[in-house]
Amino acid sequence: MSEERLREKHGLASLIGDWAFYKKVLMIVMPIIVQNAITNFVGMLDNIMVGQVGTEPMSGVAIANQILFVFNICVFGIVAGAGILGAQFYGSGNYDGMRNTFRFKLMVVCGLTAAFLLVLLFQRETLIRAFLHQGSGEGDLEMTLKYGKEYLEVMMIGLLPFALTQAYAGTLRESGQTVVPMTGGVVAVLVNLLFNYILIFGKFGAPALGVVGAAIATVLSRFVELAIVVVWTHSHSAQNPFAAGLYRHFRIPGELMLKILKVGTPLFLNEVLWSVGMALLAQCYSLRGLEVVAAINIANTIGNLFNVVFMSMGNAVGIIIGQLLGAGKLEQARREDAQLIAFSVFCCCITGLAMFSIAGLFPLIYNTTVQVQTLATRFIQICGLCMPIFGFVNAAYFTLRAGGKTVITFFFDSAFMWVATIPVVFILSRFTGMGILWIYLICQLTDLIKCVIGFWLVRKGVWIHNMAENAENI
Repeated sequence: MSEERLREKHGLASLIGDWAFYKKVLMIVMPIIVQNAITNFVGMLDNIMVGQVGTEPMSGVAIANQILFVFNICVFGIVAGAGILGAQFYGSGNYDGMRNTFRFKLMVVCGLTAAFLLVLLFQRETLIRAFLHQGSGEGDLEMTLKYGKEYLEVMMIGLLPFALTQAYAGTLRESGQTVVPMTGGVVAVLVNLLFNYILIFGKFGAPALGVVGAAIATVLSRFVELAIVVVWTHSHSAQNPFAAGLYRHFRIPGELMLKILKVGTPLFLNEVLWSVGMALLAQCYSLRGLEVVAAINIANTIGNLFNVVFMSMGNAVGIIIGQLLGAGKLEQARREDAQLIAFSVFCCCITGLAMFSIAGLFPLIYNTTVQVQTLATRFIQICGLCMPIFGFVNAAYFTLRAGGKTVITFFFDSAFMWVATIPVVFILSRFTGMGILWIYLICQLTDLIKCVIGFWLVRKGVWIHNMAENAENI
């Protein structure tokens, strides 16, 4: 065997870890996958239940959730920005640093919630109307607007408990406590499922509230999840040293505040622009008609269930690599990151094949038109084929983020979307007669460019950086 062939074999072999490595990964990622899978599975059942009421209620809820998606991602951005330092502080044993990053999360998510509530109080109808366009299929736009407003008005009550839960759950995961957030999430989704069934259809003597019932069930579940996570965190202070004296004061050292803002602001802006960009893409798709809104909602529902694999692997990358970097194990971080990315892509090949296989069956569950079901099938097939691409891009993104290179992730993620993906879809949807399936496919395939960029950045090692170093007194 030639020397070149030996080097090639060694390079490929380096992408495969030993059993101890995969055991560590699975211990972290499986609770996250289980929590997210159950959450999305119940969300899928929720969506199916609303879909049984009709196309307009389903579309109204889908539009409202697209608006709420912007808030959710902004919360994730805030929590993740401070969480980069939190994971590294945990890796270095600096619990004061963890405590202060958690205080930062609490203050900022509360401020964001207040701002978003003001926007929804005065502009919710305007926001919903932006997604309402008549296409070639049937659909009552005013009824869709009515259902969307009713759903959104109730969901506003659940914004604060959702934000607080993410702050707690994020910090627990940074310290390796992934089971409790999973437990809270599982209980919450079961509560959601039970009350969905009771309140949407009017079972056990309750009134049939339709989309309002779905919203009430979701809000109840969010309060339950918050209670579980908060009570456990503060009743197990030995396992959560950061919780001791957490609310004694909210003074954050200036040096740490500057560091969090330096690392977290680009990430937060990235999440804001990315979520707004996703909403704009959905609005572009909606120009092809209400049937497209319904079909994409169906595709996204099953897509979210399969996406938990690469999204959870991304979280594992952030936790494992963040802790290794914080502990100063830079070469081990480089080696294990390559193995994590390879494992993520492998898992996505399997899930993508499974998603493609069931594409024709899932839309049949919904009480909607044949046109919507056919479109949904094609959207699901496209997502299944692109799953390995999503897996690589997501793992590369979390690698860069774990090292605190949030300015780079800003350009890699949201800036790329606004410079490349959005202009392409905007032009194709407004100035051409191209069919929605081709537009959707082209949108997904723009991530191939990100694969090339992400491969170069990860291999170059720009992310290998210990931010917890020299921060013992923060």
